Amino acid sequence: MSYRSTTEVIDRFNRAFVEGDASLLTDLIGADCVMESVQPAPTGERVEGADACLAWWSVLVNDTTSQFEPQEVVIADDRATIRWHYRFGEGPNDWVSGVNLMRVRDGRIVEALGYSKTAGEVPLATSTD
Repeated sequence: MSYRSTTEVIDRFNRAFVEGDASLLTDLIGADCVMESVQPAPTGERVEGADACLAWWSVLVNDTTSQFEPQEVVIADDRATIRWHYRFGEGPNDWVSGVNLMRVRDGRIVEALGYSKTAGEVPLATSTD
């Protein structure tokens, strides 16, 4: 694998969600990756390891009833902040804003901490298995 910068990794991560293409996540997640989702409150679901993170994110990427829209990305060395909107329905209030705090090491995501502005539970994608 050739070296990927934090910018390249985060760009490809975001493209996976925007384009609905989970294959873009392949070879992007570190073996020791830790991901914390936005819920359940107060700390979110914790997912550990490349395979588990890939599976979790793939369900969200492949969910055709929702849409992830990056609003702003800030890169600082091995860290990235992604400010986003997540639409989970057709209604005017069926969306939420949030942020992911990401860390990249050796061209792979090793940490992804999600936080959102929610008044309650937000319906997340579920596996169809």
